[in-house]
Amino acid sequence: MTTASPDRSVLFVGVNYAPEPTGISPYTTGMAEGLAQRGHDVRVITSYPHYPWWRVPDDHAALPSDGDVNGVRVTRMKHYIPRQPNSLRRARFEMSFGLRALFARWGRPDVVVVVSPALLASRLVVARARLQRIPVVTWVQDIYTLGVGQASDGRGSRAIARIERSLADAAARVVVIHDRFRGMFLDGVGTSTPIDVVRNWSHVPDVGDSNRAATRARLGWGDDEIIVLHAGAMGAKQGLENVVYAAREATRRGSRVRFVLLGDGNQRQHLESLGADPSLQFIDPLPDDEFYDALAGADVLLANERPGLTEMSVPSKLTTYFATGLPVVAAVDVSSTTHDEIVASGAGPVVPAGDPVALVDAIEALADQPTTAAEHGAAGRAYRAAHLTPDAAVDAFERTLTDAAGV
Repeated sequence: MTTASPDRSVLFVGVNYAPEPTGISPYTTGMAEGLAQRGHDVRVITSYPHYPWWRVPDDHAALPSDGDVNGVRVTRMKHYIPRQPNSLRRARFEMSFGLRALFARWGRPDVVVVVSPALLASRLVVARARLQRIPVVTWVQDIYTLGVGQASDGRGSRAIARIERSLADAAARVVVIHDRFRGMFLDGVGTSTPIDVVRNWSHVPDVGDSNRAATRARLGWGDDEIIVLHAGAMGAKQGLENVVYAAREATRRGSRVRFVLLGDGNQRQHLESLGADPSLQFIDPLPDDEFYDALAGADVLLANERPGLTEMSVPSKLTTYFATGLPVVAAVDVSSTTHDEIVASGAGPVVPAGDPVALVDAIEALADQPTTAAEHGAAGRAYRAAHLTPDAAVDAFERTLTDAAGV
């Protein structure tokens, strides 16, 4: 544990925070609370919980706009949230939050940490911080420039690259979440600002299988079925049409494989509209205990990405998957960061993105080799213990804060 100034005042500004269950929320929340536990004065300006639903659920709408949560003062802003986000609506969403954060009461922070995404909101916040001569740390969870470059025309990519570079250039330090991101950020964005690596950690406890039989019975999973579970957001970049087609392939073969999509997102309705299949099941988001039981009740965990989106981010689900001791199959491009993470961990096989036949083949092969499957699961858990602990992340972030503040 580091000995960075215990009384430093830190303000986090980002649109995702607990009780959002997935995406980057657990990391912003975990870092804020981890720093507070070490004696720092931590504040957060954030949104009302809206992801992955792209609306504020009724049970979260009554959260207080300002209050202490686990030692962190959390201020929540009401702003525009698009029910069906696209590029323009996402820009309006970010600007809406950014303007609210810009004119909020900040107190007197020693360092401001902006979390990207949201890029446009972060740029507004950084402008105020510079006027007040407060050093900024930009914490990059997704590299916008690479994602836009893979999904839009050149003009859009260049505009986003200028904004992303200006955000990095205005910061005292940039934090990225993977060693590979440092080079990707320098090549794709370009900045002279020092870049630190702080790995996203496994924010869940070791997931045991003591409730496995009861969980499988409750969810309707047969003892002889091979349950392949994808947990988390159902958005465009997950490319989950591949899973729908893989389920059709499993049914065509008479396979024992059943694909389960657990979660929500703006693509769920589209995926369900592709048609029911006996080898495909949708499950709504679950409370934490039931979620962990569902993970442990599966046989294989799945990371799936849309072909072509190779280097935007490291899926947060991997840190959760590695806590289970189950094998992970990744249907991703060979050039993706996800591919490198699965290979480095040894947690399971990788198949090409958008190839449902190869996906079913890999899962059936794992089912036929239980010893190999168990070895993959154990490797993922060992990798988590060696590289993805909360203490290591907070230690690294404290060093970044010290460097940013010049203390």
